[in-house]
Amino acid sequence: MNELSLLLVEDNILNQKLIFLNLVKHGFKIDVANNGLEAVEKFKERKYNLILMDLMMPVMDGLEATKHIRHIELINGGHTPIVGLTANTYDADREKCLASGMDEFMTKPFDIEIFQEIIKELGIEINS
Repeated sequence: MNELSLLLVEDNILNQKLIFLNLVKHGFKIDVANNGLEAVEKFKERKYNLILMDLMMPVMDGLEATKHIRHIELINGGHTPIVGLTANTYDADREKCLASGMDEFMTKPFDIEIFQEIIKELGIEINS
């Protein structure tokens, strides 16, 4: 299977490392952005199979970054699945994620099994 490219958008270094280590062993090639603005710039530079987007970050939050990415896709075509990632478990947060253009939502701490279920539902296959 080809490596899948993932953009991890997370401002917390510890969370970045934890998620990175979990995903590398499952066949992902990972780029990291520290905030939403970096994510939008990286998205303009290359194509990703998936974006894992934290919601609360400095400079530009995940909801705003998602809106920018969806606007770029509206102009250029295409659709990259975006999974929101947050410590909040409220239904309102899930609704905000979906309303911003995210495809799905998961809570922290990052759980590889839940992530695998979500991306399977999105039609993305990964190595076990």
